[in-house]
Amino acid sequence: MPRLSVWLVRSALCYLAIGVLAGAVLLINRGVFLGPWVGRLQPIHVEFLLMGWTVQLALGVAFWILPRFRTGRERGREVFAWVAYGLLNLGVLAAAIGQAIGLPPAVPLLGHSAEALAAASFALHAWPRVKVFGSDH
Repeated sequence: MPRLSVWLVRSALCYLAIGVLAGAVLLINRGVFLGPWVGRLQPIHVEFLLMGWTVQLALGVAFWILPRFRTGRERGREVFAWVAYGLLNLGVLAAAIGQAIGLPPAVPLLGHSAEALAAASFALHAWPRVKVFGSDH
């Protein structure tokens, strides 16, 4: 498995663990009141599981499994995929923590914008690797 895929999958697993833990605390709070601070875990739970876990895992598997090139760099311009990794993680953290601790709305907006730029950057990387099954191109 390529190094970037390893980083993406491991990061996704970390987000999964933290997101599930936050969700468990939210559920426990429904039965046993732990405090008003628990409500602040909601954006962390949602953002970490939707973007941090699901999207990051999908990118890691896509980077690994998409067809490789026969000549030149086998996975193409990896720099776009690495930029996507950085932007995605920056965006997830900014959006989740920005909402959780009540930072100005511009912080989560910048986080979501970074996530969108991460998707665009990964698309720039992956587009040349997407091809018709069985084609030699």
